[in-house]
Amino acid sequence: GNIHCNLESSLVPDPSALPPQFVEAVTSLRGVRPRPELLYAPIDPPPRLAPYSWAFGLEADAARPGEDIDEPDTCGRLILLHDPDGHAVWEGTFRLVCFVQARLEREQLGDEMFPVIGWSWLTESLHACGAKYQALGGTVTQTSSVRFGDIAGPRRDDDVELRASWTPVGANLGRHAEAFCGLVASAAGLPPVGVLPLVHPN
Repeated sequence: GNIHCNLESSLVPDPSALPPQFVEAVTSLRGVRPRPELLYAPIDPPPRLAPYSWAFGLEADAARPGEDIDEPDTCGRLILLHDPDGHAVWEGTFRLVCFVQARLEREQLGDEMFPVIGWSWLTESLHACGAKYQALGGTVTQTSSVRFGDIAGPRRDDDVELRASWTPVGANLGRHAEAFCGLVASAAGLPPVGVLPLVHPN
């Protein structure tokens, strides 16, 4: 059966029973230290995607007045999949899957180039962190939803969703975790930390 673990829960099998490469990969991902504006937490990975899996989530909240504070402006999750037998589509035994959802600013609505910009957040962050990869693919989707009834928040939400997966090259996945943190920070519009912003200027 499939094993989903955070390597901290008492429900997890003995780590010595897990593939050493998987334990090493999880350890390198867990070592990431996101910037203070990002809230980090291990989460349960989706079931049945691979024999072994682990995941963590990030939230960034600009805390805009008048918005539902229970819904962060930007959130994301990074999922590690491991199949010791390898996977033809992955071109390896590990696969990283990420999902990021962010609130769009008014000036970004209707921008036909925005999906390209959103995708560049990921590719440029991977490059900036020196995270080598292969078999990268994904989608960027703009969605618009209108609220009805007594739900708190603005009448209309416009969001961007980025879904991507890639095969990491090399044993240490810490750089990939750093790149994911950079992606979420860019999607949240956080000011850069000593680097040029990945979004185009207004």
